[in-house]
Parts: sequence; structure tokens; C-alpha cells
Amino acid sequence: MNDERTGQGFTRRRALQIGAAAAVAAGAGPVLGGEAAAQAAPALPAGPAAGGFARPGAAVRPRFRWWWPDGLVDPAEIRREIDQIADAGFGGAEIVAVHHSIRDKSVLDPAGHGWGTPAWNAGVEAALDQAARRGVTVDLTIGPAWPAAVPTITPDDEAAVQELAYGTVPVAGGATHDGPVPEPVTAPEDGVTRRHLVAVHAVRTAAANTTRKETGLDPASFTDLTSKVAGERITWTAPEGGDWLLFSYWRRGSGQRPESGPHSSPDSCVVDHFSRAGTRAVTAFWEARLLSRDIRKLIKRAGGTLFEDSIELETAALNWTPDLPAEFRRRRGYDLMPYLPVIVRLKENTKFAYDAATTAHVRHDFWQTVSDLFNEFHFAALAKWAHSIGLEYRAQPYGLETDAIHTAAILDVPEGESLGFKNLDDYRALAGGRDMGGRKVLSCEAGAYQGGAYNTTWGKFLRTMGGAYAAGLNQTVLHGFSYAAAPGAAWPGFAAFTPYNGGIGFSESWGPRQPTWRHVPDVAGYLARVHLAMQAGKSRIDVAVFRQKGYTKTGIGAGWFTKSGVPLGWTHQLISAPLLDLPSATVSGGRLAPDGPAYKVVFVEGDRFGGNECTLPLGTARTMLRLTKAGLPLVFLGDWSAATVPGLARDGENEQLRAVLTQVFAQPRVRVVAAEADVPGALADLGLRPAVAYAEASTLLTAHRRDGRADYFYLCNGKHAETVKPPVAAIDHEVTFTRSDREAVPYRLDLWTGETERVAVYREEGDTITLRVALQPSEATVIILARGGEAPSATASQAELRVDRQRLVARARAAGTYSTTLRGGRTVQTVIGAVPEARTLTAWRLQVEDMTPDGVKRHDLELDGLKAWPDIPELADVSGIGTYSTTVDWTGGGAVLELGEVFDTCRVTVNGHRLPVSVIVPVVDIGPWLRRGANTIEVEVATTLNNRLRVSDPGVYGGASRQRYGLVGPVRLVPYGEAVVPTR
Repeated sequence: MNDERTGQGFTRRRALQIGAAAAVAAGAGPVLGGEAAAQAAPALPAGPAAGGFARPGAAVRPRFRWWWPDGLVDPAEIRREIDQIADAGFGGAEIVAVHHSIRDKSVLDPAGHGWGTPAWNAGVEAALDQAARRGVTVDLTIGPAWPAAVPTITPDDEAAVQELAYGTVPVAGGATHDGPVPEPVTAPEDGVTRRHLVAVHAVRTAAANTTRKETGLDPASFTDLTSKVAGERITWTAPEGGDWLLFSYWRRGSGQRPESGPHSSPDSCVVDHFSRAGTRAVTAFWEARLLSRDIRKLIKRAGGTLFEDSIELETAALNWTPDLPAEFRRRRGYDLMPYLPVIVRLKENTKFAYDAATTAHVRHDFWQTVSDLFNEFHFAALAKWAHSIGLEYRAQPYGLETDAIHTAAILDVPEGESLGFKNLDDYRALAGGRDMGGRKVLSCEAGAYQGGAYNTTWGKFLRTMGGAYAAGLNQTVLHGFSYAAAPGAAWPGFAAFTPYNGGIGFSESWGPRQPTWRHVPDVAGYLARVHLAMQAGKSRIDVAVFRQKGYTKTGIGAGWFTKSGVPLGWTHQLISAPLLDLPSATVSGGRLAPDGPAYKVVFVEGDRFGGNECTLPLGTARTMLRLTKAGLPLVFLGDWSAATVPGLARDGENEQLRAVLTQVFAQPRVRVVAAEADVPGALADLGLRPAVAYAEASTLLTAHRRDGRADYFYLCNGKHAETVKPPVAAIDHEVTFTRSDREAVPYRLDLWTGETERVAVYREEGDTITLRVALQPSEATVIILARGGEAPSATASQAELRVDRQRLVARARAAGTYSTTLRGGRTVQTVIGAVPEARTLTAWRLQVEDMTPDGVKRHDLELDGLKAWPDIPELADVSGIGTYSTTVDWTGGGAVLELGEVFDTCRVTVNGHRLPVSVIVPVVDIGPWLRRGANTIEVEVATTLNNRLRVSDPGVYGGASRQRYGLVGPVRLVPYGEAVVPTR
């Protein structure tokens, strides 16, 4: 970026400017409409002058996962921790029993202090009561840790999680098996004592169907021998010719327990997630043991959501439920039994196969049935029950081969996770369900890093999350906040996930133990403003990408759009077939779900989880025909001439599908392309363009919300996945935005201060506004297009421009005459007088609060040059807070303070005025607070605890590398000159 010329006047420095001189005059503020003007928090205020962005409400503030060592907590300490969370600017916490770091579980006394005991309930009651007093909310997890479990069932109960284990023995053609039916190939887990023989089958092997990992079977040879079993014994002679396999299938409890137990006495058992019985076991326990009269009342005052973690139903066999065969026949229209040989699993892998098409389509039908049961009997049922007690239902609906996109439309708050999600399309899958289901929030379990305990920086956290907000995320639940103490926990206190197997554990234990906690309100405010803007109104998305299987947490992208469309400004979400049956799936003005995401086009490609086979449910094809006849554009990628239904076809079903698609392809708003490279041509031919566009491919990521007549665009210079190499570079280019109101003008929201500033330099053309965007790697901002009062503007300028009290003010770092082209085409000149040279500040006094197991120690040093703490002998293994102070003589004018390298968070104080500083780009305009003569500048820097723990607890943290703490710089004071642009 050229520091002396700003092109369109939208530079990184302007995005970061925070002084009072940069605030929007009340008369020039945008007029926001729709939900923003009508609703209380979390909706937006009537205008930036109302202070809503500066002080977002608790409903949009980030939250914590709050880890308790079961019920071994003190209610007084619980109240203190609620205060700590609220005082730091967070909107609440999610209580969960987690103690992976405690290897000796006996010290927790699950009988006296376990989940669901009176001690647990006393802690929950204290949390809810204090939350109500502080105006924040508390979320309650569905069980102790995860998956959902209760102590009132055993692994043998019908309500317990189930598995189908198979056994097999070979039988040569013409030979006789006379003896016990085959035993399961996997032994039962501890506590599982019962089993039920479901069926016995025989199938001949077929070399033609054998794959690299699967033994081929001949489906025509399938023989049901169940009726021949007597007392778990069978006598059967195989037909002559070929080799046969004798199969048995045993239904039994999987014996799964929640993570890192025991959390209760007796130990809890995971429930069946695919049956009414499993759900009833959960709700019955809550009604009887958790929902005391006082807790019920407090939930009404301070309850947030009922939360369920990712669905980690782990089994070495096959996930099952007793009614699955009957439900399969009812929902799919045929008998599952002949296909069990190619459905069963061993350690998550299928072992047998029929012909490829039959095998793939039957497996699709099996998991579609499991998905149906999961959504109907578990998610929908629990959502209804949660509502009855005053909670919403938040869950991570993935982990199995089920339709998480559909589930996201059922949940009040679907949630993803930054640790497990491989790229932004994993979020876009859940966002598609959320928006088509008419929900507002997509949440995220954020900031879990393997080996990240006590070394995670807020910079790393924001770099991780920045792109996710562009993919539809608009609520952040940080991972996490640990309760203060637990038996055997070493300094700095109990941490749920560290030590982990003797080494450095997951994530962070945020809270007052962390040196950066002093600065955390700045980060919390930043996140709250992102949430506030990205919960305004409704999503507006360019493209709905149809998925035959609604999986997420896969990292599998979306055809041309993921790798080529996004860099050009296209936005997309993923949808699955059930979403097209929702009430929102109507068309108006060529848009699908016009009152929701308002997709401009539906993109259909082959099944990316099924060899890119061109499959489509017959009912969905008919729906697409109806939608495109109503004006919805469709783009199909691939050869659809031999399209099939995704499941096992009934008689004539594939022929019917092809006939419907022939009608679809004949419609005027439909295009079929052979290759990904042809997609942009099809979009152009349909007259479609993205809501945000740039001339060349960029790393800019965007999200768009519309609230009445106002448009909100979140912009982040990020990447599609954390693993993408090389890292992104700074960007500085024009961006064109489509506005819903042709009278709207652009404003820029400073996410670190909440100030909203009129953009001074832009071009208008019809329904678009073009301005220049300059962002450093991972830096983010929000552009608002809304009506506002009259204010001067320009279409181009050699200087940096801002609007100040109905005037255009030019700024530059060097003296000179600067041209500005005003709206209307007139060019004017602005003269900026002498500007002092930039100076590097090298002499500092450093005072350090050194956090140690023995308390805080003090260090006071004089520095004639900046360097990282490990390079200063007195501070080599110190962690804490350092205050750097210096005195600067100033002759007048403004200046920007560039801090250079800083680790980790910081604040700047100039002559007693405290200023928050971006964690991503530590640059701050200090001009409004400089005065002639001596000026005191202080930079307060906070670190992680990594360097101290290396020496205080070397058995766990000794292998960690020292981190480069402190203000490393170089710190530069860069003066600028300003002058009013003549506009009359």
C-alpha cells in the first residue's frame, strides 16, 4: 500500500482510526430499518449514535464453556466466576462437567458431588441466580460431558445406546455347518450382558464385487436362515458351487459412557439417540433430579440454551436401534434385511459389498433412515421439551453420516467447532439449514487447540475465527473457562483439559489466572460487534449448493464456488433435500426463500460423497421443476443423462427421474454445464452476479445481512482453511457492493471501538457502490449501506479523506498539494503543510507484574532498545503484564502510533486517555490526544502463562518453546497533516 496516496480513500489506517474526530456526526448517521429499529437486543439500534455498537447487549456477547469438576464446586465461588465472566464483557456461560486433567477420578466423589447430585444442583442454582442478577444467561448441557447420558439406565436397557454386531463363518459349497451361529467379531463392552439375535443369513462370495477393502458378495444368492435357528444353533448345508459366508447379527448395548467419567454414581450410560425411549430417559432424569422448583424458576429468568455436544456415538460395530428394520421399511419402502451384509461395520469400516451401485444406494438409504430417526425422535423431541422448560436447544448435529444440514433447520441454535471443522464449507452447511429453517444464530465452539493450554494467544484465536464469520457464524462460545480449583490441581488452578495424558492439553483456561484477562473486555467487545452486525436482519446469500448427503465436518467443498467463486466475491451455502420441503422454500423475484437467505440460484452437482454420481431424489427433482417454473435459476454440473435416485430405486423410479429432469433442463432459467470451468459462463448467461464483487481474485471473505433497507457486509482478509499455504498477504483493491436501497450510502464500523464512520470516497452506479478496501492479513471490518444525512463525498483522492462535521478533511503523511475528485466530477486541490518526519521510539521504562505460583513479583527496567522478554535476562521465563512508558516532545499536529510486533494483547494510554488496540493490526491514531510539549505514552502488554509454566511445572510444560513476549516493535510515531477539502 502506498502511504502517500489512498486511491479511493479507504485505507488500513482509516479502518483502525478510533479518535473522537473520526466519529460520525449525529446528523450524518445512517438510518437503519426493519428488525434493527423494531427489536431489542440482539437487534441493532436505530443508529450508531444510539451507542449500540459501542456497548452491545449481553445477548450478542461471546460466551464461555464453563468447565466444572462435576459438582465439587462452592456456590460462593460460582457466583464470583459469573461476576468475572460478566465483568469481562461476556454474555454468559455453558456449564459442563469436564475433568480430563484429573487422572484419579476417585477424588471427585461422584456419589456426593457427581452430576445430578444435590451438590451439582446447588452450583447450578447459584450460577443461574447470579446470572439473573448480572443480566447474563447460563446454558445447561444435556448430560455429564458427552454424548447424552443418564445414570438411571444400564447398557442392557432398551433406552441405552445400541449397536449391531455381526459374526461370520465361511462355508464351502456343498458343506454343512452344524453348530452355534457365528459369534460377534467384536466382544461386548464392559457392563453389556444381554444380546438379541436379529437374523442369520447366508450369501455366496463374488470376486467380481470384491474391492480393495471389501469382500464381494452375490446379492442374488442371499438366503434368510433366521427361521432355522434353534437355541442359537443352526444346521445348514450350502448349495454346491462357490464359497459362502454365514452371517449372524446381534443387537446389544454398545456400553458407551460419557467422556472422562465417572461423573455420577452409578456411572451414566449413553442413551439411544434414535428412539423415543432414549429421549424419554433424558427428559425423565431431568424432570426428577435436575429441575428443582427453584431451578425451574431461575431458568425462566436466566436460562439460555440446552446444549448437546457433537454426536460421538462410538462403536466397533454398527449404530443401531431396536425399531430400525421396521422404520426402514416404513420410510424407504423395502426390507433392509437382505442388505445387512453390506451395511454392517467393523471399527467404522464396511467389510462386504454387493455390486457398486446397489451397495452405495442401500447404504444411502440406511443412513438416511438413521438421520430421519435422529431428527424426529432426538433433536425435534428434545427441542420441544427444552422449550417447555424455558430453554432453547443448541447442538452440534454431526459426527455420524446423517443430514446435519437438515438438523440445523430443526435446532434453535446449530453449532460448529473450530477444532474439528476443516474449512469454511463445514460452517456453510450448517448455515444453510439455519437460514432455510428461519433461525438466526449459528454458534461455534471456538478456540480449541491441541497442545494449546497456556500458550494460546488472542491473535491466534481471532485469526482462526475471522473467516468463520464470513461463512455464517455469528455466535462464539469460547473453549473455555475452568472452575478455579480441584483436588490435586497445580498452579495456576484447575484446568479441564491440561495436563492431558501427562502433557500440555487442549485449548486455554481463560479467566483471571491469565495475564491477558485485563484486556479481554476489548476482545469481547470486538466479538460482540461482529455478532451484532451478523445477527442483523436476515442472511443474503448468492448461491444454494445442493448436497445429496447433508454431512458436515468433512472439509469437502462445493464445486467451482469454493475454490474459484469465493475469491471473486460469490457467497454460497449448502442445502439438502429436506430443506426444499420447508415452508420457506418458495420463490419470489427469482429468489429462493425470499424472506430468508434469498438465494439467486441453486447449483446442483454430483454426489461428492458418492463418487460424484449424478443422483437426485425424484421428489426433489419435481420440487426443482416447480421452483424453476416460478422463476428460480438452476445450474447443473455434470452428465445427468443417466441420473439415478440416491437410494435403491423402485420399479421405474430412475426413468421417472430422468423424465422430470428432461423437463427441468428445458426450462428457460436452467443451465447444464459439463465442467467446473463452464460455471461462470452459465451464471453470466442467466444474468446473475454476486452481491459483492472485485475485478481480480482476492483473499477477501464476505458475509451479507439485510435488515430492512440497510445492508451489512462483514469483510475479512482471510483464508478458506487454517491449513492453506502460503498465508494471505495484505489486500488493497476496489470492492463493489450491491445495495438494497439506491439512496443508501456507505459507513464503516470500527469493530474495536463501535464507532461508525461515513465513508468519504466511493462511486455510485445504479444499485451498486464501489469503494476501496485495504486490510492486513486476518483483519476485519464491517461496511454498512444505509440512508444517512447529507454529507460531502468524493469519487477519488490522492489523500486519505474523512467526513468531519459536514466537511471533507484530507490527511497525508507528507506535505504537498493533493487532488480530490468530488461527487459530480469537479476536481479540487488541498494543500497540506509541513509534516514532521516519522520517529522510532527506543527509550522506554518497563515495569512488569510477574505472575508466579508464589504471587506477583515486580521488575523495573530501563530499556534503550526494545527486545522480546526472553532476550532480557531478568525476564527470560517471566509471564505477566508489562507497562512500557516513554515521554515524547511534540510540536503539534496528529500522529499514528505503530507498535510493530506485540505479544499478546495491549492497550495504549496517551496522557491519561486509554485506547484499545487491535490484536491483529496494532496501530492506533493518537492524534486527538497529543498536545504541544511533553506527552506520556504508555503501552500495557499482557502475555500468556507459557514461559512461567515452563519452569514452574516442567514435568508438563517443560518441553514448550519460549514465546516472544512483550513489545518488540519497532514502535514508530508517524505524523500526519490535515486540511479541509474545498467543496464549494
